[in-house]
Amino acid sequence: MVEVIRSLPELPFGELMSVYEEGNRDNGAERYPDLSANLQLLEAEQDFYAYLKCFFLQEDSFYVLWRQDGELVSALRIEPYQDGWLLAALETKPGYRNRGYAKRLVRELLTYMEETKRLPVYSHISKRNISSQKVHLSCGFRAILPYAVYADGTTNDLCNTYIYDKKTL
Repeated sequence: MVEVIRSLPELPFGELMSVYEEGNRDNGAERYPDLSANLQLLEAEQDFYAYLKCFFLQEDSFYVLWRQDGELVSALRIEPYQDGWLLAALETKPGYRNRGYAKRLVRELLTYMEETKRLPVYSHISKRNISSQKVHLSCGFRAILPYAVYADGTTNDLCNTYIYDKKTL
């Protein structure tokens, strides 16, 4: 079941952090190497919360969550980007991966984006993240750049940029 979240007070932050725990552990270890693993995770979660405060200040930015039997199992966020929208932070809890939840979530989002005429949708995907690439390709995205371009103009050569646009399918 899909849930759309348009403000920080609506967001079930603790549940969301359980979806992003792996990434937060990695980010905490990278950013706070002198802290214990538990403190690294806590700091990464606090960084994430601070980011979300800014994220929800952007007009038309929102989170999309997938719940299975009441449990939050997959999430992504969407925000204005260039001439369209950016799908970011697609993640599924480890115990729920390879069951199609991310694909269902992305497809629900794309249906909504098409119905509301909010295309194209872009996504930056790590070149090492084969699972996410497969999900995006199976949902109709195609690679258009061998790098990512962020809103501030910086680039990342470790990612590819994908696009979903009905005009080019």
